[in-house]
Amino acid sequence: MDRELLEKIKILREETGAPIGKCKEALEKENGDLERAKIYLRKIGEGLLEKKKEAVAGQGIIEGYVHFNGRVGALVELRSETDFVAQSPEFKKLAHELALQVATMKPLYVSLDRVPVEVLEEKKKEFSEDVQDKTEKVKDEIVRGRLEKWASEVCLLEQIYFKDESLKIRDLINEYANKFGEKIEVRRFVRLSTDE
Repeated sequence: MDRELLEKIKILREETGAPIGKCKEALEKENGDLERAKIYLRKIGEGLLEKKKEAVAGQGIIEGYVHFNGRVGALVELRSETDFVAQSPEFKKLAHELALQVATMKPLYVSLDRVPVEVLEEKKKEFSEDVQDKTEKVKDEIVRGRLEKWASEVCLLEQIYFKDESLKIRDLINEYANKFGEKIEVRRFVRLSTDE
């Protein structure tokens, strides 16, 4: 292995926490491009989550964040498959980042599939009101686009990570799932504010 590849593996491992073998694989697949290798690793994380969909995330922690002025706070329940992962400092760091995201970005739901059916139907109706004159195909595309935009504002997993605009929260969780080799899921959260 050449020195340049070893340096890039080291950088990629430090930035993503992915196993060395996966970092090497990503860099080889992406011809040494670090940014594309990170995206490749995220996709591996997505694939891992897809394979682990049926796995039970039976262990976990509840992490909290309270803003320095004491007026905004959040609690997040984050789950993993094993207690070993749930008690690791990196898992706790992820849970803290998610609590900070909830306090800052004010999501209402964990994901689009957890939005109550009646709320979803109401939103679809609202988003289709001004496009009645369009063809059915165009109307469906517009409504889908508006629904995705709305989900990116109110669903935690679809939100942009406020510390890195190149990542959605789903991507951040995928990176950690890849790192741990386990299913990781946000079970629930709550946000409290004295101003609301």
